Amino acid sequence: MMKKLFFAIALMVGSYSAAQAQASFGVRGGANLSNLSGDLRDENMFENKVSFHGGVTLNFPVVEEFFSIQPELLYSRKGFKNSGEEYRNLLLLQERRREGSVNYNYLDLPVLAHINAGPLYFEMGPQLSYLLGVNNETEIYDGNGNLIASSEADQSKEGLSDFEVGYAAGIGFAARNGISLGVRYNGAFTDFVKDSETYFEGDLANARHSVFMLTLGVRFPYGN
Repeated sequence: MMKKLFFAIALMVGSYSAAQAQASFGVRGGANLSNLSGDLRDENMFENKVSFHGGVTLNFPVVEEFFSIQPELLYSRKGFKNSGEEYRNLLLLQERRREGSVNYNYLDLPVLAHINAGPLYFEMGPQLSYLLGVNNETEIYDGNGNLIASSEADQSKEGLSDFEVGYAAGIGFAARNGISLGVRYNGAFTDFVKDSETYFEGDLANARHSVFMLTLGVRFPYGN
């Protein structure tokens, strides 16, 4: 139901665009600072990871120079770094330690409401994300420092949900030449782990992606 609603919104925005003379196409890219949120077993196990995003945008004015709708299609790499702290495996009752990081590669479709206040803009709206792939580079060591498992180059999406429903909100500065610089936050309403008991030893049972974005955009007007 949520997916149907989201795509219905995108379709309405697309239909509305035909009547807009000042609509603009754009490109956007920048840096991600990602980690996990939610009711995690131990938040100290996970650290922020720096990555990137990039894609295309369409902006459709509703109230000229004040309010517009902006759908985007972005490739965004999310995930976390393992902190390297020791933890206790609850099934085997053994002390362990994780090193490395996990990358989750997503295709994000936010539909944002833009409010302009002079050179400043504010944005907020729903976002649907599709998981393209995973790059798990985690190594697990026992209490004596011996390597007991490695997930390096693991590309499997097994145990994960394909779709994530979330939101985006941000603030930025837009120049008259079409260049903008902003800060955005992506949060999620849904957990991205489907097999909560076995995936990542159960530590991500209630995990959600949390991403801060520093994003640079350029708009190119079209229409008469």
